[in-house]
Amino acid sequence: MKKIFSITAIVLFFSIQTGFAEPLGLPPVPIPADNPQSKAKIALGEKLFNDPRFSSTGDVSCATCHDAAKGFADGPLKTSEGIKGLTGTRNAPTILNAAFMKSQFWDGREPDLEGQSKGPFINPVEMGLENHDPILTLVRDDRAYWKMFRKVFGLKKKNALTMDHVAKAIASFERTIISGNSPFDHYYFTNNKAAMTPSAVRGFNVFLEQGRCVSCHTVSQTHALFTDSRFHNLNVNFNSISGGVQALAKRQQQEKADGVDLDVSILTDKAVAELGRFVVTGQWRDIGAFKTPTLRNVDLTAPYMHDGSIKTLEDVVDFYNNGGFVKAGDPVNSFQSGGIRPLGLNDTQKADLVAFLKMLTSPLN
Repeated sequence: MKKIFSITAIVLFFSIQTGFAEPLGLPPVPIPADNPQSKAKIALGEKLFNDPRFSSTGDVSCATCHDAAKGFADGPLKTSEGIKGLTGTRNAPTILNAAFMKSQFWDGREPDLEGQSKGPFINPVEMGLENHDPILTLVRDDRAYWKMFRKVFGLKKKNALTMDHVAKAIASFERTIISGNSPFDHYYFTNNKAAMTPSAVRGFNVFLEQGRCVSCHTVSQTHALFTDSRFHNLNVNFNSISGGVQALAKRQQQEKADGVDLDVSILTDKAVAELGRFVVTGQWRDIGAFKTPTLRNVDLTAPYMHDGSIKTLEDVVDFYNNGGFVKAGDPVNSFQSGGIRPLGLNDTQKADLVAFLKMLTSPLN
């Protein structure tokens, strides 16, 4: 029976930042010097994360799209539903272990969790506020919030409370949502050979060798984040823009120069969304490139890829085995990353690889 996360499991994550060791298989969580962790700040961040009053309709919170019961993602939806049932263009990535990512969002447009946390509030298809002012009004006027902010940040006056304080609290909470200690971790880091099934052990060998998965989903001798935090064009849905990519890229860069908000254009324009990392860097090499997601708890977070277009782990393995094609005859993509090519796995190897991926699910206790 598949183990899933529940909101009560967050109690386990609190201990990570309050004196206990990180879960098996993970390095220490990076903590910014200007935003140290504390129990009070984490509790404030959790409250903010789960509060739907910060949306224009009063019924969407951060937790709506990053649901603890769904591995802090939003399956089975391909793309999340925000206010009034509106949908964007990107699949909601899990927040689990986002603390270790070198950038945030599928295209890396924010460098840290503090920056990331501000965006969804004012995105028209997510939480729908015109600006952050209603949030500040609420947290300043709400007695419980003001008491918590005053204690955590040492504020004296309500008008000293800014969105930076809100963002720091949410980010502090998100840095506690980490997971290791999976069957794989016991197999690999404690040499417990009984921790994984024989099929999963064979699948790990496929992962390391013929499958070449480890090239991007990295594993070291001391920890395993299962991501290189880099950006790659896998050919996922790229055919939807490949015919006019030059004109599209030029239009997007002009809109960016004219001050069009990236969050808005990405979540409301499907074509722009497919440009990937390019919208951030303007570099031609980044056309259609998206960040490598972690594979930890991947069995809990279907559907997959930046647009949620691949339904199951079996389908994902088939996609890579086909060299980045959902089916034979799909258009060739000249921007596709060089490492994406047919793998030649047989049915047994593919099944073993899926069995291994399921060993990356962390228990609740």
